[in-house]
Formats: sequence, C-alpha cells, structure tokens
Amino acid sequence: MTTSALTLPLDDEMATAALARALAPLLRQGAVLYLKGDLGAGKTTFSRYLLQALGHQGNVKSPTYTLVEPYQLGELTAYHFDLYRLRDPEELEFMGIRDYFSASTLCLIEWPERGYGLLAPADLELQLQLQCGQRTASLTAGNSKAAQWLTQLSGERLA
Repeated sequence: MTTSALTLPLDDEMATAALARALAPLLRQGAVLYLKGDLGAGKTTFSRYLLQALGHQGNVKSPTYTLVEPYQLGELTAYHFDLYRLRDPEELEFMGIRDYFSASTLCLIEWPERGYGLLAPADLELQLQLQCGQRTASLTAGNSKAAQWLTQLSGERLA
C-alpha cells in the first residue's frame, strides 16, 4: 500500500536537514515540489539543505528578488523559485515559466499559490507549519510516483 500523505515533527533545524537528506535521492531524477508555509516557516532553509544534499557546494541564496535561481547538480538542473513578491501570475509567462518544467529538472517552488494556473502540477507538496511551538512537515503526494516516495520515507528513521 502506498502513502499519499505523511506528517512529520521537525523538532529542530537538524530535523529539517534530515528530511531534506532523506528526500534528496528520491528527487534526483526530477520533480516539481511545492513549498508552502507562512513567512519564516522554513521553506528556504529546507531548500538550502535539499540543494546541498543533492551536491551543491556554494551558498544557496533566496530567489525572493530574482524569482528563480538555477543550480547545476551533475546531470540534474534544479530551479529554486520564490514567488512571494510576484505581483501578477502573468509575470511568469514573460519569464518563460513553462520552459523550466521537464521530466529531468527539479523545481522547488515557494509560494506556488501566487503562480496559480501557470505552474506545472506538484509531484509533491511540502507544508511547513509552526503551531504551539511545534514545527511540522506535512507531505502530500500529487501522483503515484510521489506516493511511493512517501511510503519509502515513512519507513525511514530521519536523523
């Protein structure tokens, strides 16, 4: 049986790093990952740890003002989007948003709701929340491939 949703506690920043390391090998072939959560929830921190787990050696800067930052990770090209400052989803058309999505690219998209209607559907959605002092990561599969990833993750000890 496959898992279509999974919620994990993130006790500290190292737990966020562990989740990113666990997801990295699953996303190495390419995927669309929506990152949701309030300001300060940890979306960019998670992205930094994920890109590092995929082999990026340098700094990971937030693409808040550039909208997208590319990373060449061996055979994999990753694009980190931050749509927080997007005024109109049509701006994505002008930057050729559809060209970024392919079976062999990894697209990490913060604030995907701001690009509604112009983004590829998510393989996986990660919702980061902080409630009553406890941070959680809720993962939701958008397709059967991602459901298999969640089944694998649910059997792992993240540390």
